[in-house]
Amino acid sequence: MWLKFGLAPNKEIKRINEVARGKTNLTCIYCGGQLIAKKGDVKRHHFAHAGTTCKPVVKRQKYKSFPGLPYYDSFNVSLPGKDLERLKVLWREYGNQSIPIPRDLTDPRWKLKGLLQGTGGGLEFSDLGKIPMGALPLANFSRVQEPLMLQELEKYERQSERATKAGYSNANECRADLEIYRAQLRRILINQLYFLEIRIGRNTIYKIGVTARQIEKRILEIERDLKEHFSSPIINILGLWPHRGNVELYFKHRYKRFNCRIGKLTEYFQFSKVKPVLNDLFALEPKVCSKKELELIASPIHF
Repeated sequence: MWLKFGLAPNKEIKRINEVARGKTNLTCIYCGGQLIAKKGDVKRHHFAHAGTTCKPVVKRQKYKSFPGLPYYDSFNVSLPGKDLERLKVLWREYGNQSIPIPRDLTDPRWKLKGLLQGTGGGLEFSDLGKIPMGALPLANFSRVQEPLMLQELEKYERQSERATKAGYSNANECRADLEIYRAQLRRILINQLYFLEIRIGRNTIYKIGVTARQIEKRILEIERDLKEHFSSPIINILGLWPHRGNVELYFKHRYKRFNCRIGKLTEYFQFSKVKPVLNDLFALEPKVCSKKELELIASPIHF
């Protein structure tokens, strides 16, 4: 459980991928201590305290996680490793063939958690249960995830309001949790998802990604990166989906077997048939932002 956010001098919350490696001018949102950006090749990129790590961060690293968006960058639906592997075996044997799963092969807790559904002698995978398998279409995934994201926001708002009104000692910590969560939610809302076709000679590869800038500026950067490996890449935009930053990482999870690394570049894919992938993407409904989401989009998160 790593600290991924720091507080800038102007009180804006910054993510670890927005700063360079090493000493920063950011401070810990929980204690105000100076932060160092740890961006190596082994551990996940994170912030570390220049001095002694504060108690809220230590507590979270040992006992609980920092605020995070549901099913955004982790798709194991909170299952322990052994249970997840058992579920994957069942998917290979039954899920892919739409055969009912005998109850005696399942754990009753899986149905209680909403991973399996059905009555009678056999069960089947629910939409939630298909997420770890990458088997849930993008539109269905978004329908599952989006309500949960707003529910989490409301939870952090209630916790912060209650702690502040009651004068609890952890009121500042609760407020920090809320602002960290709001910063993450804002980030995916201001981004548009893009899907690109890239022709390299006789070969064609594809790229998924998100950007908060004009897509033309992002394409210039992509072209520059690719020219280190290929002479004349031709890039075409196949689709843009505003406010859909939430499905980028699930797309990578769902289509990981088609992933095509180009040096250190990891967001590229090779598909023998791209039409099913495009159908999956274009089934995403246009995002209609709620009033609360529009307020988040309108201004940066400050603490």
